[in-house]
Amino acid sequence: MGNVIELKNINKIYGTIIKNQVLYDVNLSFKEGTFNSIIGASGSGKSTILNIMGTLDKPTSGEVYIDGKRTDLMTKNELAEVRNKKIGFIFQFHYLLPEFTALENVLIPYLIKDGKAPKEVVKRAEELLDLVGLSKVKNNRANNMSGGQQQRTAIARALINNPKIILADEPTGNLDSESTDAIYDIMRDINEKLGTTFIVITHDRRIAERADRIVEINDGKVHMDIVR
Repeated sequence: MGNVIELKNINKIYGTIIKNQVLYDVNLSFKEGTFNSIIGASGSGKSTILNIMGTLDKPTSGEVYIDGKRTDLMTKNELAEVRNKKIGFIFQFHYLLPEFTALENVLIPYLIKDGKAPKEVVKRAEELLDLVGLSKVKNNRANNMSGGQQQRTAIARALINNPKIILADEPTGNLDSESTDAIYDIMRDINEKLGTTFIVITHDRRIAERADRIVEINDGKVHMDIVR
């Protein structure tokens, strides 16, 4: 398996007059089809790494490669295309549109890209909702679903454009332990069935230790990197 993400000598500095360096010569790569976790204390730099991998932020120096293509030199439009085609995002706050149904929320990334969803895309959205166990509530509005159901919808939404990579930032941070285990099992199942690469930021070491690989970030540097 080749690397689907590569970070080479990544430094990140915020500010111009008062400079705050949050990443120091970070080198990381992730192989296609793997399930990975990134852990670290608040302020350690792990979310900055995730944002750089997801092309939501650019490094001050260093090189970023997504699926073999260098992204840190791309234009905004080129980055938007990479995000839409290659990367799915799952956040701690699901960011569903409350007045839309689960099915409509799942379709949103496709609608942003192409404006209208043909029958085969709607069918894929329904299959994804079935995959995350939400077939029976696919026509429920987001504000009429539980927190666990909303996060499952967010997972299905992240998969609608068939991305190679899922970046998840504290995806179970707002859930109880039972829902947390269920969401983890769903992500793991998707990883195994679809071969999607997962990189999950979490404070929950219990969840992190169930991944194939644990990367710990401390003070903007890779402190530990364990392949299980």
